[in-house]
Amino acid sequence: MVESRIKPYYQQEAEKAGRARQARAFRRNQVFGLLIIAGLICLWRLAHTHAQWIFPAGWWRW
Repeated sequence: MVESRIKPYYQQEAEKAGRARQARAFRRNQVFGLLIIAGLICLWRLAHTHAQWIFPAGWWRW
């Protein structure tokens, strides 16, 4: 149910700041989650790649 009373200004601003803080935390967690998924995909691809593609013969003799 929607509250119909008019809230004091400071309460409105506190709620607005709380929502902004929560949105920032949500976005931060979303970015970290995407970075973790991207890292896992890279590690999986690296683990399932032929070793000769990663370390070609003679790669240490530059």
